[in-house]
Amino acid sequence: MKKIIVLGAGLVGGVMAEDLSKNHEVTSVDISQKNLDKLKSNNIKKICLDISKSKSLKNVIKDFDLVIGAVPGFMGYKMMQDVIEAKKNIIDISFYPEDPFGLDELAKKNNVVAVMDCGVAPGMGNVIFGHHDRSMKISDYECLVGGLPVKREWPYEYQAVFSPIDVIEEYIRPARYIQNKKLIIKEALSETELIEFEEIGTLESWNSDGLRSLIKTMPHVPNMIEKTLRYPGCVEYLKVLRASGFFSYEEIEVNGTKIKPIDVTSKLLFPKWEMKDGDKDFTIMRIIIKGEENGNQVKYQYNLLDRYEDNTISMARTTGFTCTAVANLVLDKKYKKTGISPPEYLGEHFEFIRNYLSERNVIYKVRKE
Repeated sequence: MKKIIVLGAGLVGGVMAEDLSKNHEVTSVDISQKNLDKLKSNNIKKICLDISKSKSLKNVIKDFDLVIGAVPGFMGYKMMQDVIEAKKNIIDISFYPEDPFGLDELAKKNNVVAVMDCGVAPGMGNVIFGHHDRSMKISDYECLVGGLPVKREWPYEYQAVFSPIDVIEEYIRPARYIQNKKLIIKEALSETELIEFEEIGTLESWNSDGLRSLIKTMPHVPNMIEKTLRYPGCVEYLKVLRASGFFSYEEIEVNGTKIKPIDVTSKLLFPKWEMKDGDKDFTIMRIIIKGEENGNQVKYQYNLLDRYEDNTISMARTTGFTCTAVANLVLDKKYKKTGISPPEYLGEHFEFIRNYLSERNVIYKVRKE
């Protein structure tokens, strides 16, 4: 059995530890004993530790074959750098603002396989993209994706699986997309539109900065965009908060004390967004890829509608199982490319990853036109 250490035991990190513990020796590390106590499997070793300190992190991972990164985004880049410096292979789901390719040279020098952004989107969407890029000349890529609560509660009709700061970042980070091979930058939450989905009804989409590595790795594709999905009306509340300064990182003084508005906002919003025991969610994604294949113009449409199952939230399943599928590829040495690997590099392993997800009832349906 291979030895795996999972950094972070939150909603997604916990699901990954449980999944990997079925066939491997797994240790879970988190600063919160409360998170560790929620792990169901008796096969998982638990360590309560602050891994924000490089020395502690490098010491705790030294005897493991593989590291899984599931920490909040603001910790992600430094965590990944520490793991690479320790010469350990890593599969990571942290969505951090820094450029992951800044660690590419270090990873190659240390002979480390480092797969970044290995969730649902970015993640599985990139794998699908990479799969089709191998066999067709892609002209258009569109990804619509969202994770939403089944129960709609005013005012936000939203619950967060990830760190609240990471969620807020999505609402303030400029959105980048590619149009006619040109990089277009718009503010987040822009260009909203209402879209109908079978079984769900009407959802609202807006521009988000989800293309990430694709902007760098797929320069030959003329049109690429990703948009986030929420229940209609949510975007207006978020725009008001942003315009009023509640998402600002700039310190203000209140009664002689300096505070960052975003710290207060995240503290207030997290109780409203937090997934509580028994809360159910669903993940919805629609990917459309157009282009030329074998001399013909084709269109592929992938649809995912995954729901809360086996007392496990959907966003944790769809994100976590993509990561654990790739973890098995690396452990089995079926994927050995050193350096920083965005998920699109794993396109050749699409069938394995899709089947791994299907075995866990995460089903991507595909239609070709």
